[in-house]
Amino acid sequence: MDRAAREALGARILEGSSADQTEVLISFENAALTRFTRGIANQNVASTECTVSVRAIVEGRTGVAAASAADDGAIRGLVDRAIAMAALTPSDPLVPTLPSGGSAIAPPGAYVAQTAEADPFARAAIADGITGQAESAGAWASGYASSSVSGITVVNSSGACASFDGTDAQANVKVIASDSSGFAERYSTAIGDIDGTEVGRRAAEKASASAHPRSVEPGDWTVILEPPAFGELLAYLAAHFSAQAYDEGSSFFSGALGELFFDSNLSIEDNYAHPLAPGMPFDYEAQPRMVLPLVERGVVRNYVTDSYYAKKLGCANTGHALPAPNAMGPQALNLVVAPGEESLDAMIASTARGLLVSRFWYIRTVDRKRAIVTGMTRDGTFLIENGSIAGGVRNLRFNQSILDALKRISFSNELARSGQYSYSMVVPSARIETFTFTSTTEF
Repeated sequence: MDRAAREALGARILEGSSADQTEVLISFENAALTRFTRGIANQNVASTECTVSVRAIVEGRTGVAAASAADDGAIRGLVDRAIAMAALTPSDPLVPTLPSGGSAIAPPGAYVAQTAEADPFARAAIADGITGQAESAGAWASGYASSSVSGITVVNSSGACASFDGTDAQANVKVIASDSSGFAERYSTAIGDIDGTEVGRRAAEKASASAHPRSVEPGDWTVILEPPAFGELLAYLAAHFSAQAYDEGSSFFSGALGELFFDSNLSIEDNYAHPLAPGMPFDYEAQPRMVLPLVERGVVRNYVTDSYYAKKLGCANTGHALPAPNAMGPQALNLVVAPGEESLDAMIASTARGLLVSRFWYIRTVDRKRAIVTGMTRDGTFLIENGSIAGGVRNLRFNQSILDALKRISFSNELARSGQYSYSMVVPSARIETFTFTSTTEF
């Protein structure tokens, strides 16, 4: 469903609503994924999905209904269900007037036709490049290559009408050798930017370099986290920048906005327009997104808001609403960490003794307020001695406050987009001077 069709459908739904306020969110996605293992593409899936969601507000009461059908009968039923559900909910005096929108221009590179038109052969070529590198190294690879095109339209009774079309492509691989493994990833809105041979080579090199891993003692270590590791750690801090978390007291900086929490090396912004991860320029209420500094040289400057929390807290609407209804409140979805001044190689060279970590896995929250998490290293952990990589080490479990880690941190000058199923961000490699590992493994 293209932009014109989505906007026309939204207008029809608004015309048929008798609610005090009505919001229509129409989302379309065509997504495909090729999964491979041991040189075989063992799964190829593709799905096309269109969802229409209606939020009806009647006398301060809110109801939301959604459907995957867009014929006239389904639309009438959808609006009626949203209004009926609104009648069953308690009235909330803080329910705001829906935003009237504004200028929201998609950043360059957010939509790439080659990605939108990618067929299974394009994804198979990426997979073939990866598996070829693994086989050349005497190992095997497992992972996926994916491509997608999506469109979002939000219209409401306040006059807002915002549409965005974007693309995305991904490659994620684990190369497995006899007693070691290596990881690599690549993300871009342009599938042509994803070189399977390069992704496979990097993962295979990590698997080879970490062969015959030794055990090291747990305890406090200097660590250098490559973007997949640092990004996954930082993802567990992202929700703290929500106005809801700040207001309810679950954010680490609740009641302490404007205070110094971190190393002066750390600056974080929410930026939908970063060239490495260009995204949607408005939120799910059609409000233009602000490029917002969250941390400036260690000082927490802002939290993100939507229309509800802008009204409740008496502040600006930063354009970070999620689709209604949700229990999370507004969220910072486009984190970008400012780079440092030295290369990753230089960071390694200046480290007398430490660990280089390719990625983490199975991170879980131990204490949300203090941002303490636990997890493990995976797929390429290396000992650094006298400024050089001295070989692979067996994986370790950590138990670490992210807040404490960010108080003694520096960054490389190279940025990369990283992500997993629930997040995407742009980050450099990071060196943390004291990172606590609690136990070792046999693998």
